[in-house]
Amino acid sequence: MVLFLALSSGCVEARHGRPIVGGSVVSNPSGTISGTVTNSSGTPLEGRRVTAIATTTEQHYDATTANNGGYTIKVPPGRYRLEVELRGGDQLAQQPEQTNVNVGDVDAQMNFVIGR
Repeated sequence: MVLFLALSSGCVEARHGRPIVGGSVVSNPSGTISGTVTNSSGTPLEGRRVTAIATTTEQHYDATTANNGGYTIKVPPGRYRLEVELRGGDQLAQQPEQTNVNVGDVDAQMNFVIGR
């Protein structure tokens, strides 16, 4: 009975958002860069590495495209240039411009088109 009361009181505290045993939440302020990688006929390209490079620090943040050609990269605030992995014979037909990312930003439609 005592164990039941102890457990149920912990559940009450948890429902009110207070930690049962210490702890804290540390925020990680970031923004998001997202887009797609397709070929020149519009077919999504899966498994391509997309890299966001901070222009001031040269820090790299990578993602790999999904089966729909989409990618999403979480980055700290800053200015970024984007690069995509090219394979034998590939040439860039379209590449996104550099972008500024602030906390909470979602810079979408940062799309690449790869031709041959």
